Amino acid sequence: MSNLRAIILCGGKGERLKPFTITLPKPLMPVGEYPILEIVIKQLVENKITNITLAVNHQAKLIESFFGDGSAWGAKIDYSLESKALGTVGPLSIIDDLPDNFLVMNADILTDLSFLALFKKHLKNKNIMTISGSERKQHIDFGVLKRDKKNNLISFLEKPTDHHLVSMGIYILNKAILNYVPKNKKYGFDQLIYKLLKNKIQIGVIAHKKYWLDIGRPDDYVEAIKQIEMNKSLFINE
Repeated sequence: MSNLRAIILCGGKGERLKPFTITLPKPLMPVGEYPILEIVIKQLVENKITNITLAVNHQAKLIESFFGDGSAWGAKIDYSLESKALGTVGPLSIIDDLPDNFLVMNADILTDLSFLALFKKHLKNKNIMTISGSERKQHIDFGVLKRDKKNNLISFLEKPTDHHLVSMGIYILNKAILNYVPKNKKYGFDQLIYKLLKNKIQIGVIAHKKYWLDIGRPDDYVEAIKQIEMNKSLFINE
């Protein structure tokens, strides 16, 4: 498995992370001593994924100025600049040299996932898409009421906790996926997945049982900083 390719989605404005992202794009937000995107790139290189494309739009020049050609990290980095916001899947439609299989991920993820292991499982299963998932608990701080059609109570749960397998924002895709993505239009992974399911296209899901955090919200961003301070070696080999 040589010359593996990763596309990192860096074009968002980081609206959920304001006020932190007023001056810096979210991929450059520091988590400990490194921007979150630098941590991701270090991890990809550690997993032998060194051919990296950053799909950029908002504050693109800042991101390109920081990472350059990637040689400082042992990577080969290029840039796909969107002239308009294309969502989370739309950027793939303007990248001409995609290989048969490639990794796509958000730029704001802190995880100890083995990207290389995920790649190998995807190739073994021969799916058009493989989604990496993480178990999440959702606690509700209220008593939950369920009623019948006559508005009579039929069950009551005091502050329940639900469990869900959620998308980590990390995918391995086969190039055939482009047949389902409109050219140069805003298009999201949610729309793509709905379309694939409607067309009965098989999608693989592989659960990651260790650490994952999306730093898109202020509370999660603060938590990511704590995790790096406590468990730096879990995420970065130096």
